Amino acid sequence: QIQLVESGGGLVQAGGSLRLSCAASGNIFKINDMGWYRQAPGKQRELVAAITSGGSTHYADSVKGRFTISRDNAKNTVYLQMNSLKPEDTAVYYCYAGVVGYSADYLHTPRDYWGQGTQVTVSS
Repeated sequence: QIQLVESGGGLVQAGGSLRLSCAASGNIFKINDMGWYRQAPGKQRELVAAITSGGSTHYADSVKGRFTISRDNAKNTVYLQMNSLKPEDTAVYYCYAGVVGYSADYLHTPRDYWGQGTQVTVSS
């Protein structure tokens, strides 16, 4: 059973910082892309940032220069450092990972796994 567990959300004032973490565990053979989405009330879920297994990154225009995504492959963990937070960053943040799992004698088909979500609230 593969799980993603997030931590690090909370309440912060505008201009402040938060760091989100997401650790994957279970029968993991390999993790491809990892990243973060967010969903604000009444809005669609949107991609915030993504990182490949080789370290290439992609950011939404709205967070470029303020957010930094990174990963520790040895720990199967992805991070999102969020600086200069704005009220419009308020949302539930979800991590994901493209995982190749394994059983005793075979590899599974790659699929995306998701974290449970963590609330980030930025007050003005």
